[in-house]
Amino acid sequence: MTIKTSLTKTSLTKTSLALAGTAALLATTAAANAQSITINSFGGSYEEAHRECIIDPFEQETGATVQIVTAYSADAFAQLRAQKDAPQFDVIHFSGGQEIVGAQEGLLSPIDESQLSNAADLYDFAKTNLEAGEGPAYSIAALGLVYNSETAPKAPTKWADLLDEAYEDHIVVTDISNGYGMLSFLMLNRVMGGDLDNIQPGLDAVTQLLDNGAVVVNTSPEIQQEFAQNDAWIASYASDYAFTLRKAGLPAVFVQGEEGTPASFITANLVAGRDNQELALKFIDMSISKSAQECFANALRYTPTNSTVELSEEVAADVIYGPEAVAGLLRFDPITIEEKRSEWVDQWNRTIAR
Repeated sequence: MTIKTSLTKTSLTKTSLALAGTAALLATTAAANAQSITINSFGGSYEEAHRECIIDPFEQETGATVQIVTAYSADAFAQLRAQKDAPQFDVIHFSGGQEIVGAQEGLLSPIDESQLSNAADLYDFAKTNLEAGEGPAYSIAALGLVYNSETAPKAPTKWADLLDEAYEDHIVVTDISNGYGMLSFLMLNRVMGGDLDNIQPGLDAVTQLLDNGAVVVNTSPEIQQEFAQNDAWIASYASDYAFTLRKAGLPAVFVQGEEGTPASFITANLVAGRDNQELALKFIDMSISKSAQECFANALRYTPTNSTVELSEEVAADVIYGPEAVAGLLRFDPITIEEKRSEWVDQWNRTIAR
């Protein structure tokens, strides 16, 4: 009996040690996971600025690591939906309004404004539905008119100037498969008397643009090619891309159309169903900070949403800056856009098929 008892104690001791080791390993793994978050970014120069302005400072301040998945908004949202029961992202970034749908579908977690130390400095429109799960807007791409200041016969001042025959054969139109192209088209449609229930006025305007020699492109690099090689004078696009063209040596200038300035809100959203939301919230908080937004404006010419941001005259001239300027920004309903996208694309393709 003594021998049996001795063996039992030995077995129990070994079992206890094994369990303790396993527990320690699990605790270590959990701690490691808690010090790492996964986000998406948009690639290219955007991702470079994202790292410089937010990711690197976040890692230095917290000691955590940030895993980056390069994915644009639509692809990232598709991944989020597919991974609903086991999401990989902790923070997900959108520029097409997907946060509204994601919040409604329960894919995003509500945010208490008190959890973000920088939220009080945001313009109200940048934090309207935090409690519903829509993350704050930390940058804005403003849409207007980009023109060649050296070759264009005159500077445009309004969206309707796209139809001015003075620019005939030197016009660039972006396909609505491109997010900026969609917003530009919807603004032109609005100027021509249409709305989200009637895009025919916009399609008629596109027909007129094509009659005036407009070229349809799909991507931003194609716009650069048209300006650099094919003597393009004017395009409807975003303020940040005018800066990109200038960096490439082209005399591009961005102007807001007098009729209004549509905006693409770039948001940072807290993904539901993840364990390390506290760390993820710190990342979102840094994204809306004064320093991060000043960095983004300097690097890419995005409009800041933090009211305390201070920009040089040179940078401020390239962005929509200050409370009065941002008050005029327009946002077309992202849910309606998604609901009608297929129908609109079909109508668009029939219009440009010539």
